[in-house]
Amino acid sequence: MKHRAVAITAREKAELVEVAAPGALMSGEVRGPTICSLISPGTELAYNYTGDKFPTFPGYSAVFRAQEVGSEVRGIAPGTILFCMGPHRSFQQAEAKDTLPVPEGLAPEKAVIARLMGVSMTTLMTTAARPGDRVMVTGAGPVGYLAAQMFRSSGYEVLIVEPDDERRRSVRAAGFTEVFEKVPCDDASIAGTVALAVECSGHEGAVLDSCKVARARGEVVLVGVPWRRRTELYAQEVLSLVFFRYIVLRSGWEWELPIHASEFRPHSNFSGFATALRWLAEGRIAVDGLITIVNPRDAQSAYQDLLRHKRGELFTVFDWGLSGA
Repeated sequence: MKHRAVAITAREKAELVEVAAPGALMSGEVRGPTICSLISPGTELAYNYTGDKFPTFPGYSAVFRAQEVGSEVRGIAPGTILFCMGPHRSFQQAEAKDTLPVPEGLAPEKAVIARLMGVSMTTLMTTAARPGDRVMVTGAGPVGYLAAQMFRSSGYEVLIVEPDDERRRSVRAAGFTEVFEKVPCDDASIAGTVALAVECSGHEGAVLDSCKVARARGEVVLVGVPWRRRTELYAQEVLSLVFFRYIVLRSGWEWELPIHASEFRPHSNFSGFATALRWLAEGRIAVDGLITIVNPRDAQSAYQDLLRHKRGELFTVFDWGLSGA
């Protein structure tokens, strides 16, 4: 049996390549064929596809069917459908503790989206803002769109800022009414009232504007990666607002939480993934019509379309059943 993975073999070149068979299954591991895997466009495009180190093997969200189970694994039977932080590869092999069962009835191509929900789930778990407070999300790409739904589902009043017309239509279709092309700094009913700004665009201008509308001691959390400079703004403009408005400007680093919970640290990345899977299964997070299914053999086209912004859908998922692997 041949095993394959998506590899970035040169700048802007993705291929489906043959890889070595997996090693011996350890006692605490589970292994099986991949059903689907999700492209994370921000990281994979900036770090892998347009990077300078090759080859790389991208991907960090997969759903697979357990086929072999280690001798010390409990609660996972062969045939169980599992979520893991796995790469774009025809098989997955992971520690059982690093997997979660996919809720019954939840389609695998939706389940893999739980990984992107985890990016801003950390902010939801750590913010000082409370349900009923006003939250503004800047950037309605995959992470921002999910963040907006997660905070709305948790009882917050959510505003969304997105300059792209098509993405604004998508968030309005998901039931959001307070959607703006730019941060409404001059709107007296909004300026100074935002308890939490979740900055998902990576644009320094959005950071400055978020500070302008945040309430005193409000939070501005940097979730989006500032891959490149976009403006000629000075840091002093941000620092002045932070100082005089007592704003908490902090990282949106998802690994601020431990990967797994412990007795005195009940919140973790995997508890967040479990919540994300449950919310997806319950239909609390709307993703219908926003997923593109791609054959892994067409990885080059998929990455090119994402790079050139040719895909209207927010989420691109490799279906490994189509690959013949």
